[in-house]
Amino acid sequence: LLVHAGAGGVGSAAIQLGKAAGARVIATAGGPAKTKRCTELGADVVVDHRREDFAPVVARETGGRGADLIFDPVGGDTFERSRKCIAFEGRLLVIGFASGKIPEAPANHVLLKNYSIVGVHFSRYASFNPGVLDAATADLIRMHAEGLVRPSIDGLLELEEIPQALSRLAGGGTTGKLVAQIGSTE
Repeated sequence: LLVHAGAGGVGSAAIQLGKAAGARVIATAGGPAKTKRCTELGADVVVDHRREDFAPVVARETGGRGADLIFDPVGGDTFERSRKCIAFEGRLLVIGFASGKIPEAPANHVLLKNYSIVGVHFSRYASFNPGVLDAATADLIRMHAEGLVRPSIDGLLELEEIPQALSRLAGGGTTGKLVAQIGSTE
């Protein structure tokens, strides 16, 4: 499993879920604090994408086979490079476009490597298959109770702190989720 943006809120969950499922996890993140966080979350190999291209690392770590599953909330150039290190019959999960660029995939490359590109828009299940949300929630609660996963929270914020928090998030200055406290915590 290759997890991009592994120190973020969604990426940190992907690392933990991958480890809980028994996967060998390669994570990417930007900078020493974020790569350290990925290691703390259980990633087996961590690549600082600011200093190193992840594709050769994936090739080396998989014996040239590539990643069976790629979790990509970044899009743009990250998606393009991910296609180069996906395994035959792998799956590339499109989670979002944090880079601000929506990539395109040439169909001939998908055909030659026989891989799948899968969109994962979790909240759409509420409209199309709500039972999936219920089952996933039950699984997450069970895994949390067993100590297999834990929320990665960067900070608890007051409502008036949200604009600054959004700036931090947009600038890549967070690890984990930012959680707004609304009302009294007493």
